[in-house]
Amino acid sequence: MIAAGTQIEISIGVILGISTMAAAALGNLVSDLAGLGLAGYVEAIASRLGLQIPDMTPKQADMWQTRLSAHLGKAIGITLGCLLGMFPLLFISGDEEGKEEEKNESVS
Repeated sequence: MIAAGTQIEISIGVILGISTMAAAALGNLVSDLAGLGLAGYVEAIASRLGLQIPDMTPKQADMWQTRLSAHLGKAIGITLGCLLGMFPLLFISGDEEGKEEEKNESVS
């Protein structure tokens, strides 16, 4: 997510003149779409690990407990995906802005 937002800001953002927040939002969109695309692969891996899709009747699938479980599972998946998308922040130093400000002050 962070890497996609950075690349969008550097390339498309400069051409279109979009803000950093807009580039971050587009990076989040790219990340979410990648998550949707990879869902089938995650299900295939889960199947190989022995996890089976529950065999439910339509009435069971329509129960509030089933819907709640499905929504909670999706929310947890999106949360984990966003946290993984922020992983590059561990390797970005926050001192770059401070160095630029010090450089500008020393030139003045």
